Amino acid sequence: MKVLIARMNHETNTFSPVPTPLEAFGRNGPSYGEDAYRHDKGMQTAMAAFIDAAERERVEIVTPVSASANPSGPVAASAYEAICHAIVAAAPGCDAVLLDLHGAMVAQCSNDGEGDLLERVRAVLPDAPIAVALDLHGNVTQKMIDHADVIVSFKTYPHVDMYETGAHAARLLFDRLHGRSRPVIAWRQPPLLAHTLRSATAEGAMERAVKAARAAEADGMLAVSVLSGFSLADIEAPCISVVVVGDGDRAQADVVAARIAQQIWSEREDFVYRSAPLAESVAQAAVFARTADKPVLLLDHGDNCMSGGTCDTMDLLEEALRQGFERVVSGPLCDPEAVAALHAAGVGATVTIAVGNKRPGPSGQPRPPFRVTGVVRALTDGEYTITGPTYTGQRAFMGRSAVLDIGAATLVVTERTHEPWDLGVFESVGIDPRRARFLLLKSRMYCRPVFVPIAAGLVECDSRGVTSSDYALFAFEQLRRPVYPFDEETVWEGAIGV
Repeated sequence: MKVLIARMNHETNTFSPVPTPLEAFGRNGPSYGEDAYRHDKGMQTAMAAFIDAAERERVEIVTPVSASANPSGPVAASAYEAICHAIVAAAPGCDAVLLDLHGAMVAQCSNDGEGDLLERVRAVLPDAPIAVALDLHGNVTQKMIDHADVIVSFKTYPHVDMYETGAHAARLLFDRLHGRSRPVIAWRQPPLLAHTLRSATAEGAMERAVKAARAAEADGMLAVSVLSGFSLADIEAPCISVVVVGDGDRAQADVVAARIAQQIWSEREDFVYRSAPLAESVAQAAVFARTADKPVLLLDHGDNCMSGGTCDTMDLLEEALRQGFERVVSGPLCDPEAVAALHAAGVGATVTIAVGNKRPGPSGQPRPPFRVTGVVRALTDGEYTITGPTYTGQRAFMGRSAVLDIGAATLVVTERTHEPWDLGVFESVGIDPRRARFLLLKSRMYCRPVFVPIAAGLVECDSRGVTSSDYALFAFEQLRRPVYPFDEETVWEGAIGV
């Protein structure tokens, strides 16, 4: 038996000006063939779990590509075609397929990156079972449902169950191959744009939805996934979904999908996040700091790296300095031009330079420059190893990096947008984040497992960047209406009937 295993991950913010060429998928592009196998083997990815499961089954493994990029703007057509071609070209002669996908990819040539890929794989292998692992923020489409036999998504956000999700999908695939089950898929999608800050799985309506999914699995469903969707994509339905994999009885699976979808719809207001004005959020952080002996976290979710943010919006830092904050550490701030100038100046040099505000916000208009004078404290290659719990052991690449001390604040400036997965984003450039009074992070959620334990408090700050929670900032043109919360009177009867 021969099994195709591949990875294609990208969460696309169609409003982001950050480009996504082929080189963005990895350090310098995707890994292919044996390199793809080595890249994921031993990691905490779904693809790694696929490999382990296939090796236990003693099947022949084909790994044409492993491609994963940080969230950003639409994937270049040439990049999308290159990755898809690698997968489709490897499909002939394979008996089964395991795909580690995100679920919210939009390319310049495709509004449904995963659905179009699955359609192409299915055309080559009409009878081979296809199992897919998805991110919790995937935007499920009819093509994805039509061309996959098994779909399982993460059940945690922040995501810490990537490997477990892959293991689950692989188990169902091999059970089908061995005749132990007959997977069938049911799907319901309420017209609800869920905010990412309301998709955390340890609280609120999302926690209750995931608990209902787990209970349904314990009651006999092969897999039940609640995908909050990724709303910063101008496609037809970037909405929340419930996907149920049943064992031979699609009607029964649909009853479960309808029940959980109706539960979600009845609590739809709890999936909506309403931001406070930025000045109020910063003032709240100042109150926390008065009695704190640890840093106060200010999370700039309006310019969040892992939702396609530019990571160069300076609104939050400017407001913090306006309110008199000191002992501030901010970063990673993405500004390749500034990094080049700081590396040219050298450690110890005093420079006056414009940092950030180089890329447009949601309006598409240029931002005023943020000019500062400071001392270059460190220059590095921007590489470190993530210690966990997310992507434990994976090598991280910020691009060339620099530390600029401007007195009240210390800035970590990088060539690449980069999520603060780990204390290593600061420790790798010689900064101990525990010694800061305020930590300003370009993050929404992934930083929390690492930075919350060293912090005295946390404040969510909306800087009005391209990942803002204020959907009114974005010019949706393809979105199917009515949809909640844009249309408050939206009525949905999709949970009724089959």
